[in-house]
Amino acid sequence: MKIIFHTLLKTILTSGCLLLFLHYQGCTSSKGGKTKKSEDWQVLFNGENLEGWIPKFHHHESGENYANTFRVVDGEIQVNYDNYSSFDERYGHLFYEKPFSSFHLKFDYRFTDQWMEDAPEYTYRNSGVMFHSQSPESILKEQDWPISVEYQMLADAGDGNPRPTGNMCSPGTEVFYQGEMDPRHCINSSSPTFPWDEWVQAELIVYGDSLVIHKVNGVQVLEYTLPQIGGGVANRYDPELKVDGKPLTEGYIGLQAEGQGVVFKNIVIKELE
Repeated sequence: MKIIFHTLLKTILTSGCLLLFLHYQGCTSSKGGKTKKSEDWQVLFNGENLEGWIPKFHHHESGENYANTFRVVDGEIQVNYDNYSSFDERYGHLFYEKPFSSFHLKFDYRFTDQWMEDAPEYTYRNSGVMFHSQSPESILKEQDWPISVEYQMLADAGDGNPRPTGNMCSPGTEVFYQGEMDPRHCINSSSPTFPWDEWVQAELIVYGDSLVIHKVNGVQVLEYTLPQIGGGVANRYDPELKVDGKPLTEGYIGLQAEGQGVVFKNIVIKELE
């Protein structure tokens, strides 16, 4: 029944008024009014400090910004490792303080030339933004990744192989792709490969536990449905929180730090009805 519902939802979203909504156009209601307008965008990062954001690192308690990894420089949030002697699996995330359910998130990012060589090889020119995540306070000290869904960011690794960005990864979660539960931990998008030092605009459009759309530089590159708790990858979590099959209707947004330097700016969100 849920698959039929989401097939119908997809049809609605690709037609008429809602299509215009997703392209930031106001659509007129039967009373002559309009839906949310561009002025309803909420700024999540004030460009000055990390007010409203909560760090959580593997091996550390929630709220500890280990080695000043997350910092604000020149109006941008940096993931910076210049105070590290070794990475030691300190997978980190910087969470916004409140959860969201249905929303349109936009942010710009680019990688830096920092990479911790003792981090796993897959982290090279790799980062992401988590959403529908458990709260930072509920992540145990020795838990590596939050139970969440990830908008994964990749860049050219210099080996000649394609590396699309705007992919989906699923620590402790599962999604439906093309109408079926997809067993893969990560699903690649259709985006091109970008140079590591180029600014990229990312967009994430989420309708609760129904439809999720990824965009890169204004172009849709991935679509999937029914995000829910399940699968593996996340470790040493509170077992009471991992109820496999439970729909992910809302959660926290977190910027990732897993050994690769990266910079974020222009982080804004619009809540959708």
